[in-house]
Amino acid sequence: QLQLVESGGGSVQPGGSLRLSCSASGLTLKNYGIGWFRQVPGKEREGVSCISSLSSGGDPATYPDSVKGRFTISRDNAKTTVYLEMNSLKPEDTGTYYCAAHDKSRGEYYHCSGNILNPSHFGSWGQGTQVIVSS
Repeated sequence: QLQLVESGGGSVQPGGSLRLSCSASGLTLKNYGIGWFRQVPGKEREGVSCISSLSSGGDPATYPDSVKGRFTISRDNAKTTVYLEMNSLKPEDTGTYYCAAHDKSRGEYYHCSGNILNPSHFGSWGQGTQVIVSS
């Protein structure tokens, strides 16, 4: 099971930007579908973005309408880090952000699809990084 580590969270004013990173101790993530989720206390974990494993096309996908056009997921060239670029941040983006790797029992490769990102498709999770958007 992968040990994922998120970084890059922090406190920003509305309209600001943050770039979150997800890595696995230098291991390549190219064969994993990687999802970004967020959670606030009292609410269910919400999928915000996903990038398919490279063998499945490496396609990115963004899910809730509330973040489309503002959040972008990408991989670095070495395929060891997945980023979530978040722009035009709003107070409602506040929460703990988690990255997760798809559960290999569901298949060797993963293609992000559908209208929602299902947490049950992912088997390895990071500890989360907090994002606070406030004036």
